[in-house]
Amino acid sequence: MRRFWLQRKLTKVIPFFSTLIILVYVCTIVFSNEDDSRLNTLGSMFVRPRLTIKHGINCSAIYDMEPVEVQKSLVVRKSYVGPSDKNVVNATSDCDRFVVSEGFDAIQGSEFEREFPLAYSLVVHKNADLVERLLRAIYMPHNVYCIHYDQKSSDDFKSAMQGLTRCLPNVFIASKLERVQYAGISRLKADLNCLSDLLESEVKWKYVINLCGQDFPLRTNAELVSDLKMLKGKNMAETRQPGGKKWRWSFHHALKNNISEYYKSPLTISEQKLPPPYDLQMFVGSAYVTLSREFALFVHWSPLVRDFLVWSEDTYSPDEHFWATLVRVPGVPGEVMRSDPDITELTSKTRLVKWVAFENILYPPCTGKHVRAVCVYGAAELRWLLNYGHWFANKVDTDVDPVVIECLEEKLKNR
Repeated sequence: MRRFWLQRKLTKVIPFFSTLIILVYVCTIVFSNEDDSRLNTLGSMFVRPRLTIKHGINCSAIYDMEPVEVQKSLVVRKSYVGPSDKNVVNATSDCDRFVVSEGFDAIQGSEFEREFPLAYSLVVHKNADLVERLLRAIYMPHNVYCIHYDQKSSDDFKSAMQGLTRCLPNVFIASKLERVQYAGISRLKADLNCLSDLLESEVKWKYVINLCGQDFPLRTNAELVSDLKMLKGKNMAETRQPGGKKWRWSFHHALKNNISEYYKSPLTISEQKLPPPYDLQMFVGSAYVTLSREFALFVHWSPLVRDFLVWSEDTYSPDEHFWATLVRVPGVPGEVMRSDPDITELTSKTRLVKWVAFENILYPPCTGKHVRAVCVYGAAELRWLLNYGHWFANKVDTDVDPVVIECLEEKLKNR
């Protein structure tokens, strides 16, 4: 109860007794960030200072919710400026140096992990530095990684992603790229493009996990493998009754007007849609799932899946009903029975999201920042993130709080 109370207070007020510390830190950070900015501009390798060392921040103390340490992180995040996409482009121009400087060469898995390789689909569109940190946090030389970048992304971001794949032999760019639109079919197709490529990989992976650029692991690879082995071929996906979301597929949705000008998100058209093919019973869930290789092969080859995808093209946010419905199809690998209870986002371990509507009800309030009703985590949520039991956190962002990412890196490394 004390920790919960502290988290609520931290979102509203800075304790008086830490004012002096904050003033000192503000002055220190302003001058030190100027130096970092010059290095980022002039150096061939991007500079990512260890903020916890530079500013004397103790991640274990933040984990224990010690107010003074949490206050330090609040100050640091207000003035942090991370490496640009161009810095990552420059860094990956010298692969030998990049691999060593970022520690990729030192990452080795145990025999236990090598016997259970994983595949990842990363659908990303901005902040190359954050993508590189995510990749490094989940990287194992025996796993395989597909990166799909948005065709609308900046040239520097695209070059940075290409640099990462050039330097890391088991990381590649999707063979087919989409112009990704919010809540449109292109988001789902991006993952399916990667899934198709991953199935052609020489790595005979056991499970595939799809992530975005603002996800971050909460478990080590060994811990994740241990959990996945216990699934015994079942999938980990949110799948529940549609409730008030039936409108998403009851009507046609348009992605662009007659002049081919794209909308920001699909617009509902009054014309009703026919029911889904094969008399499928619809369920809803998350776009982010953990799928067995056997289920992925079913998705890749099944005529039912192909027809369902075509039917879903003019629905709203199809990625949030596609997987949830397919895992309930009778007879599929790792089937979830249609009669089984809802699997909610809190019981599906793939991804831990904090929605503003459920704060103070299902979980403590956000200590970072809300973006489209979702919490971008702050450092004060470190203990909650690591102890809840999920595998990945969404969302993190260095522009909101770089300290929570660094502390997650430290905690995972120490494990």
